[in-house]
Amino acid sequence: MLTLPNVLTLSRIFAVPVLVALLWNPGWLGYVCAFLLYCLMAITDYFDGYLARAQGTVSKLGIFLDPIADKIMVASVIVMLISRHPLIAGFHILAALIILLREIAVSGLREFLAELHVSLPVSQLAKWKTTFQLVAFGAIILSGATLSTPLVSILGLTSLWIAASLTLITGWDYLRIGIKHMD
Repeated sequence: MLTLPNVLTLSRIFAVPVLVALLWNPGWLGYVCAFLLYCLMAITDYFDGYLARAQGTVSKLGIFLDPIADKIMVASVIVMLISRHPLIAGFHILAALIILLREIAVSGLREFLAELHVSLPVSQLAKWKTTFQLVAFGAIILSGATLSTPLVSILGLTSLWIAASLTLITGWDYLRIGIKHMD
């Protein structure tokens, strides 16, 4: 069912190769274009769910695709920033890896619990984690443009570490819930 929310979700998936291409060997213009595309993708991440609920068009396809689109977007950005961006180096790689590993672990946990017909709803703290994560990656992408100020880099790295901290907390919370259903 191709409702507007599902089209927005699919647009995020189809935008990932373009974002990766922009981050592959960017000059300042590549970073600016990647930042703008990333912002558009982040906005669709919010509006696809909002519109689906507001219009009463929540679908099985949307429920299936939305977390996949989120994971593809996050994983692609992390890989590209670690491999190409000078700001994500050394100790900061750890924060990016924490986020990536949690995404994989929670996806596996959700899949396991789904087999048991157990829902793992998104917590309010996890929504804050996502917000800090979106801000972090956007600011870090923008910091690659020579037009940006050091404040953008500081905002990006600070948000990255806040997101990584919230990632650990929410990952542990989800794991505690999941353990209750394991034999």
